[in-house]
Amino acid sequence: MQDFQPFLAPAKINLFLHITGQRADGYHLLQTVFRLLDFYDTIYLKPNENGTVKRVNDVAGVPEAQDLCVRAATLLQQHTQCPLGVDIFLKKNIPMGGGLGGGSSDAATVLLALNRLWKLNLSRTELMSLGLKLGADVPFFIYGKNAWAEGVGEQLEDVNLQDAYYVVLNPNVHVSTAQIFANKQLTKNAIPKTMSDFSEVANSSMHNLGAEFTNHLEKIVCSEYPAVLDCLTWLNQFGLNQSSDARMSGSGASVFLEVASEKIAVEICNQKPEGIQGFVAKGLNQHPLIDFASD
Repeated sequence: MQDFQPFLAPAKINLFLHITGQRADGYHLLQTVFRLLDFYDTIYLKPNENGTVKRVNDVAGVPEAQDLCVRAATLLQQHTQCPLGVDIFLKKNIPMGGGLGGGSSDAATVLLALNRLWKLNLSRTELMSLGLKLGADVPFFIYGKNAWAEGVGEQLEDVNLQDAYYVVLNPNVHVSTAQIFANKQLTKNAIPKTMSDFSEVANSSMHNLGAEFTNHLEKIVCSEYPAVLDCLTWLNQFGLNQSSDARMSGSGASVFLEVASEKIAVEICNQKPEGIQGFVAKGLNQHPLIDFASD
């Protein structure tokens, strides 16, 4: 790994997720709060002068041509007509297809890191616009702070969140996001909430957002993927003591519980059922590479 530089790509969770409509192009309109976590993929980058963009290691289940790291670097190169290339080594820790934003975060980290390594000096707004071409969650990671999100997830505002620790479990099933959004039982016309509604509930009830702010995909995912329901049920037994409830992130399959301390989180995670992936994370206030783009 000589001359490769490491850059972190953090996971995220959705503290809630409401579907408020659907655009003519099929994309769903939503409201959510994205929270960054201190649990990371690591992307090692080595710029080159021959203009090639390539991944130098195998990643199970991710062909190089479909890798969002490679696609992000190629998109940035084309957009800026940059003559430089990059070699990419990707170390995955964030479960894939788990609703934790791993691929989107990887793409955002590549855009931010190459903005500096290639000395492009693109603004955060321009990078976010590029990121949206790669996926709806990518702009959030470039934005770099916990955020209230609307639209398809690209309309972002800062949201202040209390320090918290999370137990995050993944039942090792891959949820088809397209299948869940196509389910006829999905409610797509939730009455929009406001950020002040969320802040009032979040600040008054510590760890529990209650019935006002839930994940509208959770019930459908649990009915089609019993392993997700089992994970939620298991994790919820610890929620009563934390005045909290276990929730699903994004379209699943990962679920999480907010708790009061790292010690409690570790104790719960150590008891997780066999065959379940899990980790403990603390909420981040900002992305590690937030200074790699100018506002």
